[in-house]
Amino acid sequence: MPSPTPPVPAPCAPCAPEDVRRVACVGAGVIGGGWAAHFLARGYDVTAWDPAPDAEARLRRLVAAAWPALERLGLAEGASQDRLTVTGGLEEAVAGAEFVQESAPEKLELKRDLLARLDAAAPAGTVIASSTSGYPMTDMQTGTPGAARLVVGHPFNPPYLIPLVEVVGGELTAPAAVEWASRFYEVAGKSVITMDREVPGFIANRLQEALWREALHMVANGEATVREIDASITEGPGLRWAVMGPMLTFALAGGEGGMAHMLDHFGPSLKSPWTRLEAPELDRALYEAVVAGCDEAAAGRTIADLVAERDRGVIDVLRATGRLPGATATATGEAAR
Repeated sequence: MPSPTPPVPAPCAPCAPEDVRRVACVGAGVIGGGWAAHFLARGYDVTAWDPAPDAEARLRRLVAAAWPALERLGLAEGASQDRLTVTGGLEEAVAGAEFVQESAPEKLELKRDLLARLDAAAPAGTVIASSTSGYPMTDMQTGTPGAARLVVGHPFNPPYLIPLVEVVGGELTAPAAVEWASRFYEVAGKSVITMDREVPGFIANRLQEALWREALHMVANGEATVREIDASITEGPGLRWAVMGPMLTFALAGGEGGMAHMLDHFGPSLKSPWTRLEAPELDRALYEAVVAGCDEAAAGRTIADLVAERDRGVIDVLRATGRLPGATATATGEAAR
């Protein structure tokens, strides 16, 4: 098998991530429209294009519906729905754009063709990011002359509320393009995971897909209802996951011994028939990697520190969602008065 073609150096971006003023959103469905709303709320000028005949009306309705939530979160200076321009063509949308966010449907050939068109039309050096939820960029950038500037910028729905964006390049993507995109998303108010390798489905989708599959198994086998499944998360581990992820959460299950004690105690249950997913072999390398990863994530905080942080966070979530006795839900970003 021939070795992958090394990345081509990316042309210099037209400006620094901090200096971007105009963003193009290509594809104006739920994800693309959510991106447009987010960028508008952050004070950018947004040009958008979608081939659907009713694209402009749908996009403006989506942005208008999102705006009250964005106002509660806090708008950037100068943010306005009036800064949205919907164009009649792709080329017009990306002309003068300093960043391009592609959010077309999840069809590989469509993505390939569209990214090639964007590469031909966008200003030299402008980074082009795909909102794909599963395709590796290596598979999408095939045949695109400017593949070095193509990255994945995978958001979560709705992009105007959920902070996470996973950024990763393909085999032909220049590292500088990945670095530029990651910094731009941070400036634009996102929480960024910059992946150092391609993984189909990326990180968060693989985790939620595992949960989704098991939920479907339980429904199909009559083992749990949809209501029970949803409640099992919103009233259970979802409260903890809002504060810290599954790895540190499980580390706390080990008490003062942390993840090492948890793996010693519960490791054998990985082979129990609790799920339909095949568990990895808990060999020494995996054991040590998980323990070390939790130590790194704890960043010097003791188990007691983490327990206190988790408890405070869960109480905040309960209070914010009106689940504490006598509590009422408050708008996001507003302090109770």
